[in-house]
Amino acid sequence: MDNQKISKELYKLLNGENLDTKQHEAMMLLTMTEDFWPHIAMISVGEIVAKDCTKLRLALWPNTTTTHNILRTSQATFVVFFAGKAHYIRLSLQRLTPLSNAKHTRERFSAEVVSVREDTAKYADITSGVKINLKDSDTVIKRWYEIIEELLR
Repeated sequence: MDNQKISKELYKLLNGENLDTKQHEAMMLLTMTEDFWPHIAMISVGEIVAKDCTKLRLALWPNTTTTHNILRTSQATFVVFFAGKAHYIRLSLQRLTPLSNAKHTRERFSAEVVSVREDTAKYADITSGVKINLKDSDTVIKRWYEIIEELLR
């Protein structure tokens, strides 16, 4: 499948709701360094939100390699293993205006889905993606909700 919309199941994962039930999901955001090497960063459901099936928002730490790469290229590939599929989503990103009253300092980006490819194999099932355990889930999930709220402004 190659299109410009994320699936409904992926939208449901990224809709910014019920973060406590999604806290173990970790995803990858790939960008390109200045010397043309792929750079991989892990992100969580507290750093990305789907506004709909074609538009996402991301909140990234400032002054990181990932953020610098996006500011330079305006591109990234979002990779998530979910619901028995590998999802590869190419994104075109634009920096959002910083929020003067943000609770959490993040670089915020709007992302337009450029293309989506869902990958499965006839001979094997994808049974899991990257899974994490939060060390202080109450604090982290509270922060995630605050970040998602700020991303949607």
